[in-house]
Amino acid sequence: MDEYLPGSASLVDMVDQQILVILRDGRHFYGHLRTYDQFANLVLHDTIERIFYGSEYGDQERGTFLVRGENVVLLGQVEQQIEFKQIEQDLLDRYQDHQRKKQLDKKAKQQKLYTLGFCEDGLENDAY
Repeated sequence: MDEYLPGSASLVDMVDQQILVILRDGRHFYGHLRTYDQFANLVLHDTIERIFYGSEYGDQERGTFLVRGENVVLLGQVEQQIEFKQIEQDLLDRYQDHQRKKQLDKKAKQQKLYTLGFCEDGLENDAY
């Protein structure tokens, strides 16, 4: 049985391995973990972003990618080689339109909350 390593030290066995990282915003990245720090910030090499829209998906090459540890929801080692499926322009356009609509909806929601007396996220008066 392997000895348990607490916190980000448990990532030591994944260095130079292919991993999947899912972020808080729902994005999926496949890449080789090159290094990490005590905050679980990750450096991925030969990174591929897998974009899902409905039942379809496609991949975009991202190269070397730095991921802030607090944004990681799930991280795991991938045993098999990932098949790269170049994203079609039509799927990418539909995905980007969907993302823009989500941003506009979020902004409208924040404006409505602001009119009801709630402060906007990330401003000077947004203190804990």
